[in-house]
Amino acid sequence: MKIIKQIYKFGGASIKNAEALINVVKIIENEKDLIIVISAIDKTTNELEKLVNAYFKDCDSKNVLLNNICDFHTNYLKGAFIDNYDEALSKLNILLSELRNKINSQPTNDYDLEYDAIVSYGELFSSSIFSEFLKHKGISNSLIDARQALITDSNHRDAKINWQNSSEPVKNIFGTGTGIFITQGFIGRASNGEVTTLGREGSDYSASALAYLLNANSVTIWKDVPGIMNADPDWCSFAEKLDVLSYLEAIELAFFGAKIIHPKTIKPLENKDIPMYVKSFKNPDETGTIIKKLDYKLKLIPVYILKTNQILISISPKDFSFIVEENISKIFGLFAQYKAKVNITQNSAVSFSASIDGDNRYFKALIGELQKEFYVKYNTNLELVTIRYYTDDAVHKMTNGKKILIEQKSRSTARFLLQC
Repeated sequence: MKIIKQIYKFGGASIKNAEALINVVKIIENEKDLIIVISAIDKTTNELEKLVNAYFKDCDSKNVLLNNICDFHTNYLKGAFIDNYDEALSKLNILLSELRNKINSQPTNDYDLEYDAIVSYGELFSSSIFSEFLKHKGISNSLIDARQALITDSNHRDAKINWQNSSEPVKNIFGTGTGIFITQGFIGRASNGEVTTLGREGSDYSASALAYLLNANSVTIWKDVPGIMNADPDWCSFAEKLDVLSYLEAIELAFFGAKIIHPKTIKPLENKDIPMYVKSFKNPDETGTIIKKLDYKLKLIPVYILKTNQILISISPKDFSFIVEENISKIFGLFAQYKAKVNITQNSAVSFSASIDGDNRYFKALIGELQKEFYVKYNTNLELVTIRYYTDDAVHKMTNGKKILIEQKSRSTARFLLQC
């Protein structure tokens, strides 16, 4: 039996200041049975990542960074409430004290574990403030700690949800009664009690996971754009909204790097035929984009996806033997070990090339390990452009005047690794 609940996810931009908070209240004020998944406020995750690096290296700057984060949230709270914020400030101060105690402790040798323990506070701060703000506006709600509901594996910074272990706590916490529930996106808890995160921008995944486990009737992702566009408006002036997408097409776009959707988000919804809406919090009455099961094939305009900061690694055997399955298996094993996300590959008889994300903190260690058995070269600061439903004009538009290092085409998708 389907639980009649809607799930709304609000990102950091939608709650970036007091005016934005009031706008969100207008969106939800008539809802009676709703789960709201909240991301960290605006750029908080970026600031917490800087704090993790300073903490892990025991830099003096960690206290300055921490104070800036504390001041930002305290001032945000005062700006949002004007008065009568004592209860909200008290709850926020508990979380700020926890973070301060963490930063004053000795770090372990596990960077990813420390990352999750610290960066998760962004969502804890925002959800606490948001819950109290709704109460301040007369909207009763229950604040739920996502770490008590979503149980994951121990793969820090990219944890996978354990569906079986999460099912009972999610249903016990969210599945009984009606009302407004507030919880955090992006975070969970491993079976050993450690805090985990679901990957950067993982709040969408949190929302779809809750929908799957509760058999919810829909998920709505609120963004600062009209819906899913055929290109990032910040990158392409010609971006157009896509009104409808199939689950399969949405999965493809997310896989290729479309920022509008977290890659893990769609599959749980497809499995239970739960529609997802992507709408603008600036214009909530507009239709946005719907992702759902379709019994017909879409005819889409070209869709452009850009991934910047790419590194092309070229690998060849030192003994001048052929690149065979054994070599490729070993290479991919090292990519997995050093958490290198491979975006495009190409191989010949004597070489193998792969483009990975350039923000990998284990990059030097990966190269060092590869160099033990292979000759290795690499190029940095590249761009990977993917065009779904490409045309000759679309390809020319994206590649003209740029050096193409890797080019791949299938029936519906063209991909280009570019040196600009």
